[in-house]
Amino acid sequence: MPTPICLLGGAGINDRAAHGHDQDRFVEIGSLSKVFTATVLTQLTKEGVVGLDTPLEECLDEVPAGTGITLRHLAEHTSGLPRLPVCPAGPPADPYATFTEQALRASLRELDRVTTGRLGEEEYSNLGYAILGHALTSVTGRSYQQLVDGHVLSPLGLDAGAVTALPPQEQRLVPRGLFGRPRPLWTLTGPILPAGGLWSTCRTLSRAVVGLLVERRLGPPAPSWQRGSSITWHNGATRGSSVVAAAHDDGRWIVLHRLGDAAGTDSLARKTLLAAPAPRGGV
Repeated sequence: MPTPICLLGGAGINDRAAHGHDQDRFVEIGSLSKVFTATVLTQLTKEGVVGLDTPLEECLDEVPAGTGITLRHLAEHTSGLPRLPVCPAGPPADPYATFTEQALRASLRELDRVTTGRLGEEEYSNLGYAILGHALTSVTGRSYQQLVDGHVLSPLGLDAGAVTALPPQEQRLVPRGLFGRPRPLWTLTGPILPAGGLWSTCRTLSRAVVGLLVERRLGPPAPSWQRGSSITWHNGATRGSSVVAAAHDDGRWIVLHRLGDAAGTDSLARKTLLAAPAPRGGV
């Protein structure tokens, strides 16, 4: 069976939703959720609520003094924290099921012993982004959804809940397995949410990418974005769902989502973006 695919982009890219995909139904965006978390952080720094170099221990009482970890370290993956949460392993079909609020707080209390890398050295960390999201909700007293709505979606002219952890069931597009049955999803609505639990439609995600990376309506891209020689990008993948969002310095951009095997999604997005003709005169 062909892989359901949705591709939206700027000039020179043919928008399409094929093989049963639907650009107006919600899909999991996995680690692309980090873009929204870090954008909340940068907006809160503009308001003076926190600073990028605010020590984590000033945001969360559970964190022992002297770790040296700041909010910037968490956002830039330089905190020394491991890639995955430190807790009993979940089942292979649901690896984050055991990462509960209790497990998060246990990690915070022993954060000086949880780190596996050196402070300042880059090591991609889902745990770091879970902690960053927890810090931001704790400092503001607002839910993660309220922060995303108020500090990312609203400034971009998008409706509250247009990117969310809990879209209506009837509006979801999910991976399917044998005989077309929906495949069970990972549990991503707990503490791991700021690292990888959001859903969006491809159309909404495209508007967000244009606002954040092309028009830069909220300022320079948040530190979650990955940077190549001329392309700013981020990807995400869950069980049977993968996505890439990227923009070239000359204004070309793309959002590509696929249901099924994630292998090849990154390379297809890059190939499609670079094959599109560059705008005359840039942006």
